[in-house]
Amino acid sequence: MRLHHVLGAAATLSLAACGGEETATVDAAPEADAVDASETTEETAGHAFDVSINAADMREHIATLASDEFEGRAPGTPGGGKTRAYLAAQYERIGLEPIGDSYEHPVPIVESTLDSATSSFSVSANGAARDLAYRKDVVYWTKRVEETVAFEDSELVFVGYGIVAPEYGWNDYEGVDATGKTVVILVNDPGFATQNPDLFNGNAMTYYGRWTYKYEEAARQGATAAIVIHDTAPAAYGWNVVEGSWSGPQVDLQRDDNGASRIAAEAWISNEYARELFTGAGLDLDEQMQAALQDDFAAVPLGGATASATLNNTIKRSEDANLVGVLRGATAPDEYVLYMGHWDHLGANARTMGEDKIYNGAVDNATGIAAILEIAEQFASNGTRPDRSILTVAVTAEESGLLGSAYFAEYPPVPLKQIVSGINIDAMLPTPPVKDMIVVGYGASELEDILQEAAAPYARRLTPDPEAEKGYFYRSDHISLAKKGVPMLYADGGLDLVDGGEEAGAAIGAVYRSRDYHQTSDEHSPDWPMEAMVDSTEILYETGAAIAHSSVWPNWYEGNEFRALRDAQRAE
Repeated sequence: MRLHHVLGAAATLSLAACGGEETATVDAAPEADAVDASETTEETAGHAFDVSINAADMREHIATLASDEFEGRAPGTPGGGKTRAYLAAQYERIGLEPIGDSYEHPVPIVESTLDSATSSFSVSANGAARDLAYRKDVVYWTKRVEETVAFEDSELVFVGYGIVAPEYGWNDYEGVDATGKTVVILVNDPGFATQNPDLFNGNAMTYYGRWTYKYEEAARQGATAAIVIHDTAPAAYGWNVVEGSWSGPQVDLQRDDNGASRIAAEAWISNEYARELFTGAGLDLDEQMQAALQDDFAAVPLGGATASATLNNTIKRSEDANLVGVLRGATAPDEYVLYMGHWDHLGANARTMGEDKIYNGAVDNATGIAAILEIAEQFASNGTRPDRSILTVAVTAEESGLLGSAYFAEYPPVPLKQIVSGINIDAMLPTPPVKDMIVVGYGASELEDILQEAAAPYARRLTPDPEAEKGYFYRSDHISLAKKGVPMLYADGGLDLVDGGEEAGAAIGAVYRSRDYHQTSDEHSPDWPMEAMVDSTEILYETGAAIAHSSVWPNWYEGNEFRALRDAQRAE
């Protein structure tokens, strides 16, 4: 029995008052042409889909999307084009309507590649200039879409964590005119450094701890450049990840201003060089890190040191697409419940060792796309349309930095204030039956209360992300909407197995991370256990259904960094 049938009305719900850094280089391929929803595949043609959420249909979607025929689903490749055609055909079969003339919503993308041989980043201190060694001392790039970006003699100033957070009574820029300066910033936030649960969010990273936020805030403050000091524990990855992830082609959206509003250079420096820099300025880095933990911290100039840089770039422009379909609500069609997942993966790489060159991305994220398709079909097949509309969005270029979802949030096909809330499904691990659901970013919004109601009939409890300090909540597509105020939920199956408990579940997770994550071995197997995945999909369907068959507007919890944004939207 469906949860919303049991509840009768969502008023009975007790509302309280789940890509990223890692990238891969794939072989260039001709840009895919626009796709036709009438195109299909042999795999699809031979399968009769049922209207309910079920293992056979989910397996069919996963096996098709993760097949070698789809070539790893990289954006801008023939395999990516086949993926878009498959999704458009499924939307049409299910009965979703396009918003506009097509299910495809173009996403313009620009790729900038720094020529490290002709580019430079130097620091002048105590009358001497030092060219920083690329990848050893510094990694730098720009979001400005220009072949050459340069600046000279920009004063260095240490701004602690580089955070402006009124809800936490925190402003590292207070009393500082950052215009024209290069700000030097610590990674993560003060909560992690102190492990104080009453400071920010304690061990769990907040959005203010993300390096992306720090560069964006530096731009808002008028800075010329921003440098984040690497530190393995608070960053949650070593310097090898930094130098590998940001030293190759950098992909971003083609923005109307070509990135002119961004700072001239975004950079990381190694911890070793940072200590040299601070010592040369007559400062002790460890002492300054301690000072930065106080809410009355005052920014510190680095002894008159200045930065200069020249960035020479090769620019490449292309276009891909998000797939957007809607099931119109019966009584409130202009209010939307969003289901989102990313369709892309890493493609194929001829330089990969071994015979298998295709990164199939079965778990990441053919599973999530299968789930949102099954959920959309369940809504479409019900005898009674939900009151609100169901918005199904398969986004592109997540693996390139959440670009498809960022474009959706920046140029939404429906007003963001009319999206009641959203659920992101990203990488559902096939496990035997479990007793929990992991909520990434646990403690964020009232959606968790609805999720708990939906999970109860399945004997599932909610479990916080066991690695909250790594900030996974800020590293998948839902964050693009959250940053705009829309309450978003990121949750899927847990790791507390009915047979074997948490130890057995942790072992399954460890094997996936070490062996299959972003590897050619992430492939579908007919031996996958599907029961837990199907139940998780049912629970996420029930969560959205409880909202879609109601008039409630779940919000972020009080004190959450996105609450004020949503309150302002609702006030409109």
